[in-house]
Amino acid sequence: MRTVGVEEELLLVDPRSGEPRALSTAVLAAATKESRGRAHAFTKELQGQQLEFATYPQTGMKELGAEIGRHRAEAARHAAEAGVAVVALATSPLPAGPALTDGRRYRWIREQFGLTALEQLTCGCHVHVSVESDEEGVGVLDRMRPWLSVLLALSTNSPFWQGNDSGYNSYRNRVWGRWPSAGPVEVFGSAHRYHRQVSDLLDTGVLPDEGMVYFDARLSRTYPTVEVRAADVCLDASTTALLAALTRGLVDTAAREWRQGEPPARHGVGLLRAATWQAARSGLDGHLIHPLTMRPAPADRVVHALLAHIEKALDDNGDLPQARQGLAELLTGGNGARVQRQLLRRTGSLREVVAACVRRTQEGP
Repeated sequence: MRTVGVEEELLLVDPRSGEPRALSTAVLAAATKESRGRAHAFTKELQGQQLEFATYPQTGMKELGAEIGRHRAEAARHAAEAGVAVVALATSPLPAGPALTDGRRYRWIREQFGLTALEQLTCGCHVHVSVESDEEGVGVLDRMRPWLSVLLALSTNSPFWQGNDSGYNSYRNRVWGRWPSAGPVEVFGSAHRYHRQVSDLLDTGVLPDEGMVYFDARLSRTYPTVEVRAADVCLDASTTALLAALTRGLVDTAAREWRQGEPPARHGVGLLRAATWQAARSGLDGHLIHPLTMRPAPADRVVHALLAHIEKALDDNGDLPQARQGLAELLTGGNGARVQRQLLRRTGSLREVVAACVRRTQEGP
């Protein structure tokens, strides 16, 4: 069974006003102090108002969900020591200014990308699934391309931007898409062509290093994994665990197709970008672009098509009952974007939206 690991990016906010606060250095200092020299799960990100953690590789989704919940609780405790709170929102509902983390690499990014870097206060969720080789990994990347927009739709959790409703369920995706290497990619066909593409990108001088190759899904440069980067950070830890199970199911299904010699769908990057835009726009609250037909279809129909596509892999991994239940709950109750808008209608206050989401971030899966 393939292992799965998750990286989550969280916002640091003032516990009273709900506004982002650039105190990641203080939060990391609290984590380091408690760990007493041992390694801990937390790292800094581009902006000082962010904190990232990574889980260990797991084979069981119950264990992975428990670890996500534990790290969220630890992050909340360390943040409280620094006078802030953590919240799993992919953008800040309240206005926020730039506070880029110090360091030579981040200074280079600021100088190179200007306002794009300054406005890049967004939080994503990255799912790592183990693969046996780069060849298998690229075979997987080629065959899961059409389904990544569905993962984005399931996770959408960023309807607000600078104090306003953006009109999107994932405005993070729209902001993130400003990076030159972000988004869907073409079919590579082999590991050699994949690595050649990455090398050619670096040779342009536009990117500082391989870490800034921001494909929606890529080979990890650190681990023997496929790294799927399409999703918003999820409001609920249970949604993150569901996303991890679905992603592993996609990887297993794509790897089986690759081994059997089934060719990948040849949807062009332009069509995939349109599908990504539609997923960011409507999330689960409208139509999506169906990955098989590349035509609009109701979101629930597209989600059920994803479930049918990976059902065998989910069943083999023991994840099928939980996936069915989790998807049904998401389609009925809504994801983070719907919850945030419901909170605003009920309270009339973005500050109250953030406060409610702070509490919800720490609820277990």
